Amino acid sequence: QVQLVESGGGLVQTGGSLTLSCAASGITFSSYAMGWFRQAPGKERESVAAISRSASSTYYTDSVKGRFTVSRDNAKNTVYLQMNSLKPEDTAVYYCAARFTPRPTTPSRRFSPGDMNYWGKGTLVTVSS
Repeated sequence: QVQLVESGGGLVQTGGSLTLSCAASGITFSSYAMGWFRQAPGKERESVAAISRSASSTYYTDSVKGRFTVSRDNAKNTVYLQMNSLKPEDTAVYYCAARFTPRPTTPSRRFSPGDMNYWGKGTLVTVSS
């Protein structure tokens, strides 16, 4: 049974930091590119960041470039999202997701929700002004 379990969300003030973690089980983690998505109330789910199988390449949506960092530890089957300089507009439920990627050299890219094979249940990040 595949499980992706996010943790690390919470309430933080504007300018603060949080680190999200996503622990995977039931998959060969190193065979999957990983993505972070978020969904704010009344809005569509959007791609935030992504990382290739080997962590050799990453993708960030423009609104988080320079503030968020995605990383992974294949030995721990875990992907992370370090979020700095948080803004109220970052408030959302954050989801991690996995996409099977057979070629190890495939670079990271912006994923659409429909690209992903497995999803976590999400963790809420609230940034107060």
